[in-house]
Amino acid sequence: MSANESKLAASKSPLRMKKDNHILTIIALMLLVCIIMLILKPGSYFTVLNVRSMIFQFPEYGVLALGMMACMIAGGIDLSLVGIMNLSGVLAALIVKNMVLIEGGEVANPAMVVPAIVLACVVAVVVGAACGAFNGFIIGYFGLPAMLVTLCGLQLYTGLAYGITGGPAINGMCDAFKNIANGTVAGIPYVLFIFIAVVAVVVFIMKCTVFGHEIYFLGSNAQAAMYSGINTLKVTIMTYMSSGILGGISGLLITSHLNSAKSSNGSTYTLLSLLIVVLGGVHPDGGKGRVAGVVLAVLLLQMIANAFGLMHMSDNAKTFANGCLLIAALVLSVVLEKREAQKAAAAS
Repeated sequence: MSANESKLAASKSPLRMKKDNHILTIIALMLLVCIIMLILKPGSYFTVLNVRSMIFQFPEYGVLALGMMACMIAGGIDLSLVGIMNLSGVLAALIVKNMVLIEGGEVANPAMVVPAIVLACVVAVVVGAACGAFNGFIIGYFGLPAMLVTLCGLQLYTGLAYGITGGPAINGMCDAFKNIANGTVAGIPYVLFIFIAVVAVVVFIMKCTVFGHEIYFLGSNAQAAMYSGINTLKVTIMTYMSSGILGGISGLLITSHLNSAKSSNGSTYTLLSLLIVVLGGVHPDGGKGRVAGVVLAVLLLQMIANAFGLMHMSDNAKTFANGCLLIAALVLSVVLEKREAQKAAAAS
């Protein structure tokens, strides 16, 4: 091995170790939760029914977390995702509600069920993409902080959703739409397959496409990315547009799951998605992160939330625990970064 190759290997190994440390930490926490619940609630936690219940719940915020991940790897953040989710969900619900007529609990026009659901899905994704592209354009073209832009976006999209509904929730969609997030095949929820498909697409984009590599490069050093010939405005718009698409998909899932669409659904998902992404090993300053870590963090937090539910703990306790986890994840990220820098300095 040449001297240059040795230096390259040395520079890469700390990053790989850092990522593995995050994943190992999550796995250790998952085992800890299992051990605690094996002691406290062995008869109710480790059941097929409870596992299925957890599977029904995590995909909607897991998809949101993947959108947050992409933006944070690019050096930004997307606080508008919940607003995009609810706006997309409200529009999808309106389409299904108005196109599929239900009289006396029965569908009066069965031929319209499939076209209505397809149109609702398309509209939700397109609206999510448009909202995300708008965020990305404002951030990239005007150079405004992503936190401020997307926080304003959250208010804008939430306000639009509220204005469309007038306040009350849209309820009573047809069974076929409800089955998207509540149906099963061979006892396995449909949403698990949807989540796996979304994860597979995100992994492919982040690892196997030029766009995915540009996201990492942009997050590592935006100035260097621009000087290297990367169209940073285009990458920023595409990143936030991709995040918006994931927000639209999440809107479909939560609307189907709850059989209800309103502007305030998933109000805790912004903090939750941030926690998932940081806990999963995505660096707060961008440039680093893995889909595998984020997916494991989604599973860990669902396990913790389910454990709290079985022990009848209050929502305040859950919020407190999530806050503690977020602080711990940020501290862990800083500690690992300092360790990486020390090892890199020693190697040089």
